[in-house]
Amino acid sequence: MNISQRFCPFPGSEEVIMETEAKPKEAEPLGEDAEKGGAETTSHTDAGNSTTQDSNISNGDDTEDKQETVDLKIIWNKNKYDLKIPVDSTGAKLKERIHSLTGLPPAMQKVMYKGLLPEDKTLREIKITNGAKIMVVGSTINDVLAVNTPKEVVQQEVKAEENKKEPLCRQKQHRKVLDKGKPDDIMPAIKGAKERLPTVPLSGMYNKSGGKVRLTFKLEQDQLWIGTKERTEKVPMGSIKNIVSEPIEGHEDYHMMAFQLGPTEASQYWVYWVPAQFVDAIKDTVLGKWQYF
Repeated sequence: MNISQRFCPFPGSEEVIMETEAKPKEAEPLGEDAEKGGAETTSHTDAGNSTTQDSNISNGDDTEDKQETVDLKIIWNKNKYDLKIPVDSTGAKLKERIHSLTGLPPAMQKVMYKGLLPEDKTLREIKITNGAKIMVVGSTINDVLAVNTPKEVVQQEVKAEENKKEPLCRQKQHRKVLDKGKPDDIMPAIKGAKERLPTVPLSGMYNKSGGKVRLTFKLEQDQLWIGTKERTEKVPMGSIKNIVSEPIEGHEDYHMMAFQLGPTEASQYWVYWVPAQFVDAIKDTVLGKWQYF
């Protein structure tokens, strides 16, 4: 470097020589690139490790996968859906799953399995097993508002009219049936109890003419079968506008009950000596818990 300085008389030539001598320093970026490359390699390796680690992270379904489940067949509006659900799920949880399948809000659902499915009990408690068919009845909110508004008006009018009258069991038209006394073959009753509908027809009761009548709830068809000695009427549950019931004086463990099959009271079909423990279940099954009154 000193020799170069002696033989270069021009100012600035030293700077040129300095630049030339500084060239070896250009290798430094290569070191930086290598460093970056190493960082990238490390990054890829870390990413690979991260991917491996991520694959071991639970997706949240492990718990449900380990639970005992049942396979159900959900039937609604002539459509069938397959559903796998933990056997310890409640009826309310089942309604949520049905909502995700059908779009039918839980509050608008009537879920049937050997009667109206209770929301607070588990499927295990209800003894639901693999392959069970679950019937769902219900309409969307828009359908209810469009179709059932007249039915709402009828129900309110009937209820208001009932409040003005004397007890049903004292009216002359009913006394002639009640005075026959309690049927010998009537089903046992429990006052103050609430039970699900039995798996067999309700039988041994009287109709308005004093003849024997039985009620069969065909949940899979959404029908109420009213059977007498002469014939069986198959009534769609959706066509029943209202249900009126009242305990029988002196026999409060039994009720008299009317199914309103048309728009006026003249269409009421009366049944006498209905066991009290089934009254609420009958109303819930036929009218649904989402009724307006």
